Amino acid sequence: MSDSAGGGAGVSVALVQTAASTDSRQQRDAVTAWCDRLVAAGAVPDLVVFPEAVMHDFGATDHDLAPVAEPLDGPFVELLAAQSRRLGAVVVAGMFERSDDPRRPYNSLVAVGADATLLGVSRKVHLYDAFGYRESDRLLAGPVEPLAVPVGPLRLGLMTCYDLRFPEYARVLVDAGADTLCVPAAWVRGPLKEDHWMTLLRARAIENTTYVLGAAQGGPTYCGRSSVVDPLGIVVAAAGDQETVVEARLLPSRIAEARDRNPALSQRRLGVG
Repeated sequence: MSDSAGGGAGVSVALVQTAASTDSRQQRDAVTAWCDRLVAAGAVPDLVVFPEAVMHDFGATDHDLAPVAEPLDGPFVELLAAQSRRLGAVVVAGMFERSDDPRRPYNSLVAVGADATLLGVSRKVHLYDAFGYRESDRLLAGPVEPLAVPVGPLRLGLMTCYDLRFPEYARVLVDAGADTLCVPAAWVRGPLKEDHWMTLLRARAIENTTYVLGAAQGGPTYCGRSSVVDPLGIVVAAAGDQETVVEARLLPSRIAEARDRNPALSQRRLGVG
């Protein structure tokens, strides 16, 4: 397991990079299998992060996501709760959540605590209507309700995929108390897309002096490159495009050191009260 500052307890994290299918039952089995793998490895992390849409992939652009969306007390979240309790870890994963619009569910991230309690839900704010794709045709944008959940000594701010391209949203999460940004994604492959992903992960880390956890889907459709970036923008652990687990240890002392060296947050003159 990579250590971002050469020692200390901190928070251990595992980013699961996998390629999801459009079979919800198969995906529940896949999540269980990844948790089996973590248990078998003998060093269960404090935080496990699955990608966006790991409950059920987006599929083709005409694939209707409304019929597969689930409530927060449905089988997918029940599975996450069971696995969180089994691992004794916080688990974050992406799902399609029923909304009040019968045609368009939310693209949501669910955070479940080690005691199986629901820590919070973050609904994707910025829908991917870009690069020739229209996510808003099938999904409903969530409200701007920044969520920062506790994970040991850290606070995890949740944002989804395309949200990464909006620096003001990351800053809203930091102002809500987040010192680690968690970005589950299904970042579609394409010209310059992998470069954008890595550049933006590092930029959000540098400008906010936070850790950034990018947990992406891999496979033929998505770029993979799941990464842990430290508060000075150093990529301390990363994957290619194959299914794997990216592991690292996050240290509060590293955040404090970064903010001492780069006190940009405390020197802001815009957007502060």
